[in-house]
Amino acid sequence: MKIAMIGAGSTYTPELIEGLIAQHQELGINEISLMDIDSQKLHVVGGLVKRMLSAAGLSCTVTLTDQLDEALIFAKYVLAQIRVGQLPARVLDETIPLKYNLIGQETTGIGGFFNALRTIPQLLHIAHRMEALCPDAWLLNFSNPSGLLAEMLLNHTSIRTMGLCNVPINMITDLREKLDLPCAELEFVGLNHFNWVTSIRDGNKEYLPLALEKKLTGFQMKNIVQTPFDYDVIKIVGAIPNAYLQYYYFREHKLASLKNEPKCRGQQCMEIEAELLKLYEDPKLCIKPAVLETRGGARYSETAVSLISAIENDKRERHVVNIRNCGAIPFMEQNDVVEIAAIVGKNGAVPIPIQSAENPHITNMLRTVKAYEKLTIEAGLEGDDNAAINALLLHPIIGDFSAAKACYNEMKQAHKEHLPQFFK
Repeated sequence: MKIAMIGAGSTYTPELIEGLIAQHQELGINEISLMDIDSQKLHVVGGLVKRMLSAAGLSCTVTLTDQLDEALIFAKYVLAQIRVGQLPARVLDETIPLKYNLIGQETTGIGGFFNALRTIPQLLHIAHRMEALCPDAWLLNFSNPSGLLAEMLLNHTSIRTMGLCNVPINMITDLREKLDLPCAELEFVGLNHFNWVTSIRDGNKEYLPLALEKKLTGFQMKNIVQTPFDYDVIKIVGAIPNAYLQYYYFREHKLASLKNEPKCRGQQCMEIEAELLKLYEDPKLCIKPAVLETRGGARYSETAVSLISAIENDKRERHVVNIRNCGAIPFMEQNDVVEIAAIVGKNGAVPIPIQSAENPHITNMLRTVKAYEKLTIEAGLEGDDNAAINALLLHPIIGDFSAAKACYNEMKQAHKEHLPQFFK
């Protein structure tokens, strides 16, 4: 088996390698191809990867390349973790919007919007090369914004793909521990970074009312500044929100908090990345350093590798993934890509129909944000300014036309190098 990692110069790569080592007996990997356009980072990270595999006693060929086709040829699984424009582009996404009283964030709002515009053409190119070179391979993408990109890939290419994220597995573990229900099954309804737990079942008993009574909230991520959820929101909505919903429910508080931060998260990540790369250069280092956990990617490797194993070994396991709805959420369209529990085996993921009653708040929020995603994809594919502004006006944390238009124009110029579709 050959696995290709696209964007392998990422400091997250050792996290994935650790997961592959842990489950190597189930996978039988004999080649890992690491591809990145940043040669310096690729060789630093690639060196650590080779030492980790050697220390684990695995005889696995590791190739380093800056050529996409070389990485993809004969690959059975492709893991994509690209960041177009790297962290400096993220800093722009997070800081420019604040001038217009808009939230700048990596995956949501106008920051996530521009992250999507930059990433869509590049991920589409990867998918087209897969169609030519490894058409039977699986693309597992956790480039952000993961759900929106899964929507684009599944409805505009022919490759086999799923979007994945580490938030659901952390929410599942957190809520199981707090309720002392180690086997409980959680129902997720929504989109990536925009979903709710609407059911917690153990056997035939429903424990969501107990979770609400205990005032439990979603797992708090290390990579975003936390605003504690006002329990009244959870009580009114009647479901447990994903941590990223704080940007929607407490917009003004989040905006003020971001404005008061001495450094945005992108700048903090640049410092962490520099520290990590320096550690990775140490020829004696052959394990994932603990400081990597401060980047916020906890359990990404477990999520990705367990998904590969479920497909490869036809396990028919339950995973939360970003796939086509196919009627599982009745109020969403068939082809809408949603983040939902599914049974995963050799033929991919089959979504599990939701059992909870329709929630008007969730229904209307989801339809609105899905409309935003589709317009963003149209803008990203076609370089369409009208589709772009329409998307921003629909987004629940943007809305204001004057601010959206002015910020859009400045950010489009700031990211011009990575937005060729808008500058033909």
